Amino acid sequence: MDQYSVLLVDDEEEVIQVIQQKIDWDALGFHIAGSAANGVKALEMAEKYQPDVVMTDIKMPYMDGLELSRRLKKEFPTTRILLFTGFDEFEYAREAVHLEVEEYILKPINAAELTQVFTRLKETLDQDRAEKRSVEKLQKYYLESLPLLQTNFYSSLIEGRISEEDLPRYLTDYQIGLTGPYYCCAAFHTSVHHVPDSMSPLLLAMSVQKQVQEHLQEDWDGRIFTYLGNTVMIAQMKSETDVLELTDACDRFCRWAFRVLDAEVTAGIGRTVDDILSLGQSYSGAREAVSYRVLYGTGRAINIGEIAPREASGFEPNDDTHLRRLFKSIHLGERDAIEAAVSEYIAELSGKVKSVRQYEAAVMELVGSIYRFASGNHLDADPAQGGGSLHESVPQMEIRELREWLLSLSLDFSEKLSSARTNASKSYVESARAYVRDNYDDVNLSLDKICSYLGVSGSYFSTVFKKETGDSFISYLTDYRMQQAARLLLETDDKNYIVARKAGYEDANYFSYVFKKTFGMSPSHYRSEKSAGGGQEHSGDDYGGLHGGLRRPDSSGQPDSV
Repeated sequence: MDQYSVLLVDDEEEVIQVIQQKIDWDALGFHIAGSAANGVKALEMAEKYQPDVVMTDIKMPYMDGLELSRRLKKEFPTTRILLFTGFDEFEYAREAVHLEVEEYILKPINAAELTQVFTRLKETLDQDRAEKRSVEKLQKYYLESLPLLQTNFYSSLIEGRISEEDLPRYLTDYQIGLTGPYYCCAAFHTSVHHVPDSMSPLLLAMSVQKQVQEHLQEDWDGRIFTYLGNTVMIAQMKSETDVLELTDACDRFCRWAFRVLDAEVTAGIGRTVDDILSLGQSYSGAREAVSYRVLYGTGRAINIGEIAPREASGFEPNDDTHLRRLFKSIHLGERDAIEAAVSEYIAELSGKVKSVRQYEAAVMELVGSIYRFASGNHLDADPAQGGGSLHESVPQMEIRELREWLLSLSLDFSEKLSSARTNASKSYVESARAYVRDNYDDVNLSLDKICSYLGVSGSYFSTVFKKETGDSFISYLTDYRMQQAARLLLETDDKNYIVARKAGYEDANYFSYVFKKTFGMSPSHYRSEKSAGGGQEHSGDDYGGLHGGLRRPDSSGQPDSV
């Protein structure tokens, strides 16, 4: 059976060593995922390892155990928390109860007592996981899923089969409240190629749907149902920009589903609409976003408005399956798929036209679809040279020439769309760098703040920043601030706390902690050593010059927030 992961947090290294050595963790069904010396570092490691249990001291620098517990309960609500401390005070115990902490343990820690605590905790975790993975319970849930009438209504709504005059009657008769004022569809695709043993793809999909309800339904006043094998949620929002928060919430859920359910879930987020009858357009965008998993990876949330900001939503050719497949392949940039779709379309065209007039009519329909696709995606379909339009030139082509032209145009469209997405990603990264250069001294500068400034979700921005720079945004921000701090130490006589404030750190002690992790020495030692050696120039305008001037012996010292 899988072991449960434990993160140990204490500023006394010897305490952590004793806990690790005195307990037979394997026998208890646990393993130590890592340890941290303070709450700030623990949050970073919790994001990385997603531990099942966090065992933390209360009294620690920078962030104490109670504040860490509050943050963990907010960001990782399923993580179990154990508090241990040398202080037997009622206020601590009362706060622990308020935070729904599993155990409140007094130091010194007794190995036998701790073994009993983790034995009880494992029973609780086993029961909780069994409930989530129980085939019998999932079968029962499948029979007790959303009422048929409501499911049929939601399906009809995203298919565009509900008329404006019938909508109020359906909402009343089926007791459905959709008050908005803004709406967005999220489609959750569960991979059938990654299914745990003893569970069928259908039961796994039902499990995912149940967990979507538990994790997301309340926060987004969501309406959740199954459609074409996927779980779909109609989210209600107060403003259009809430879609960024929705994207991050869905992204966290996808990562949680993989860790706990062993389910590979990709969430597609459609565009925001302000009319219930326009939800079909939002769903179309969500479905398209899911298909982009071949480019951006599975097990995450993909927002169509972020990955394809210039591309149209809801465009589909007139009931032509082959053209739909071709245009989807163009969006995804799959050359083999584009070639196959072109060949299929030409083969069908050759087989169904029986006269020159039919051929010309079919080609004119093709040209119309291409023009609509090009217009919706801000592309130019007309020939670059020679003048004229496609309506004039394409019907004159014979079938083999038509195939070569259509393939060439499709590949050109695909390259331009890919370039547009790449340029958009680079633009976000450059804007973020410029913002850091101008605002690195802001003590409140964070990932959330930069995403709010750029108008993108944290999930998308973190992905593109890492892809473009090879580093996380928090690491970049910390490195840039350290660069400025090193420059200020050499170029000014400011005291350390002033340098800390100018570099964006409100807590001078924490500034010294990060500085020493980065350079291997304290700010005072750095100033005296470099000054005695003739100094060292630091450029504040170019991040690329950073690593040549910094000595970073321990990358694990990088904090989550700076």
